[in-house]
Amino acid sequence: MLTPDNFLTATLWAALGTLALAGLAGLAFVLQWGLRFRLVGATGFAAVLTVGLLGLSFEPFSRTAVLGAIPYTTVYDSGASQIVITVPPTITPDALEATLRQAASNLFKPYRLGMPGQTATIRARTVAHDPDGISRLLYLGQIQSTPKGSEDGFQVQINRDRWPNPTAAQS
Repeated sequence: MLTPDNFLTATLWAALGTLALAGLAGLAFVLQWGLRFRLVGATGFAAVLTVGLLGLSFEPFSRTAVLGAIPYTTVYDSGASQIVITVPPTITPDALEATLRQAASNLFKPYRLGMPGQTATIRARTVAHDPDGISRLLYLGQIQSTPKGSEDGFQVQINRDRWPNPTAAQS
């Protein structure tokens, strides 16, 4: 997967190419070439691509890995303060806490919308299949961002009473 450093390198090369096209377009205007306006268009397009590459170099693809976390799927994201992820029913409380911390570091970004005073929350859920054939959604825990100035930045809550596998919740 491409990293922000790769995009920054591509941005530098694209900027050099844009400058070369701009110089060629300037030369075309001085020498009255017939394709001078096409070169202006190509230069403008190259400039747009360069700015796009620069935007991609600001870390949109980086993900944080937390030791002990398991893969999760985002099933709901309001774009503001509410996010729901799904985890397997065999997860342990320690793995759930690590997974919630990983999801928080990957999903709590400054560009999230929201009303002033709202607290961003990620809730983890799983599907429990009862023996009588009924499936239930169980919310196993949540993580919230804490106000600025606190040392950790996150407040984790694990709901051990809702665990689908009681022996896993004891660990």
